[in-house]
Amino acid sequence: MIKKNKNQICTRCVMDTTDPFIVFDENGNCNHCTAALKKVESVTFSSDNERENALNTIITKIKNSGEGNKYDCIIGLSGGVDSSYLAYVVKKLGLRPLAIHVDNGWNSELAVKNIENILKKLNIDLYTHVIDWEVFKSLQLAFLKASVIDLEMLSDNAIVIGIYNLSKKFKIKYFIDGTNYAAESIMPGSWFYVPKYDSLNIRSIYKRFGSGKKLTTYPLLNLVEYVRFRYFKKGESIALLNYVPYEKAKAMKILVEELEWKDYGGKHFESKITHFYQAYILPTKFNVDKRKAHLSSLICSGQLSRNDALNELKKELYNPSVFEDDKEYFIKKLGLTIEEFDKIMSAPVKEHHDYPAYQLVHKKLRNIFRKFFPKRVISE
Repeated sequence: MIKKNKNQICTRCVMDTTDPFIVFDENGNCNHCTAALKKVESVTFSSDNERENALNTIITKIKNSGEGNKYDCIIGLSGGVDSSYLAYVVKKLGLRPLAIHVDNGWNSELAVKNIENILKKLNIDLYTHVIDWEVFKSLQLAFLKASVIDLEMLSDNAIVIGIYNLSKKFKIKYFIDGTNYAAESIMPGSWFYVPKYDSLNIRSIYKRFGSGKKLTTYPLLNLVEYVRFRYFKKGESIALLNYVPYEKAKAMKILVEELEWKDYGGKHFESKITHFYQAYILPTKFNVDKRKAHLSSLICSGQLSRNDALNELKKELYNPSVFEDDKEYFIKKLGLTIEEFDKIMSAPVKEHHDYPAYQLVHKKLRNIFRKFFPKRVISE
């Protein structure tokens, strides 16, 4: 890799130096699309027959694990493209899923309707975890005041722990993951925080900036539970969309025609908070436009040309006709004044690791577990 310029864009995808850790090779290709192409290649089969054999092996394994149970797998359902299409695929393959949805108080009416249509038309049972709004509002305000980048960590943590608890309750081994390399092979580590279930980081930020409301109704892991979940969880996650032909445009067409699904106009915009966060807070305060990663992923999977992606990036991130109303809604829902919100937006950016976190001790724990449990795969 060679030294990068201050303002440089990849010659192959549309990632650029708004990711401070991006690097380029001598041809101007970035590390993100180089890695993404390897990921896509790793799940690209030499023939339809090879792909179908691999898929059938997985489906048989899941079905066998669920013998005698009402459900053989869990899926997350937000109403977005990936999770909705995954529900469609899972049922077409003859699996018996239990869907989980986390209601954090920010669902759009369209998302609720899409979820209702999917459940009804596919005959899927749903478990909804409703987060106490006053507690969740306090958590979000704390994260905003802390000036950390991953506001979505709070919803994602609830989803991850919800899936974990459901799998234990119903004795379900497999979680069918909606992530996929066709549309999600690129996302810089500087644009979010992992692990999403780092409860110490959430508690630390809340203790510093929260309202004092007790977090008894919000799912969190203590250190013992964190270690058990990260290193010893018995369930298995399978990214099933990597084993089926997945083109976003075709998937959306199927959803519209067969499930009466309606488009939100942006990735993850089924949630009002995610829409405002990705289209305004991230680019305005953190100089992050997640469209670059989403579009670059589609370039790497051959679903979009670089020129079309560049043209897409020229479009306004936020529709001016609805921005002011959305901003007013966001501020009012969180109980802020315009002055308080402007102060939050202008405050210096902080790292999640500026506050205590389980992730900070992960390296030490990882080395210990690798020593005593050498056969167990321990992620970085």
